[in-house]
Amino acid sequence: MNKLKLVFATNNQHKLMEVRAMLTNFEIVSLADINCFEDIPETADTLEGNAVLKANFITEKYGLDCFSDDTGLEVEALNNEPGVYSARYAGEENNFEANMAKLLKNLKNNPNRKAQFKTAIALNIRGKQFIFEGICKGTILTEKKGERGFGYDPIFMPEGYKTSFAEMSLNEKGNISHRGKAIEKLVTFLNQNHW
Repeated sequence: MNKLKLVFATNNQHKLMEVRAMLTNFEIVSLADINCFEDIPETADTLEGNAVLKANFITEKYGLDCFSDDTGLEVEALNNEPGVYSARYAGEENNFEANMAKLLKNLKNNPNRKAQFKTAIALNIRGKQFIFEGICKGTILTEKKGERGFGYDPIFMPEGYKTSFAEMSLNEKGNISHRGKAIEKLVTFLNQNHW
């Protein structure tokens, strides 16, 4: 029996490997695999909206079943900033050192350091759309800790832990992360239905 082919609308090889390992009953292909090298617009003002935009772009243009994700860091004391603008918080060049510096500066000595990472996944399959969400609550540290991970990982400490995401192994982070939780819901859903 042929495996169902699903496009994961990403060029991030790390994310792709992670998802392929979890969805062994499916053939997971990347944007490069379908020769999509366009910059897919992410112009929505919510994470869910951006995930839907990306998934719909692939389905409409290529006629393929697919899923996409968008992730943001929401800081309570900053009215949930940077949120949907997490990657471009300090400017269009997606510089995470500058993004972290801006976030720490904006928080200054604010005692409320509560934050959460949120991932939204939009799945387009057989003409239907499903949304999955994963959240990881935690706090913003006053300085960077750790060398691993990417993005805001060095300044985010998940609830119940004494280390930042950047101090954890990929496995440790994957077990508790927002993306891990959202992907787990997606995997469960895909594996429970007979496509």
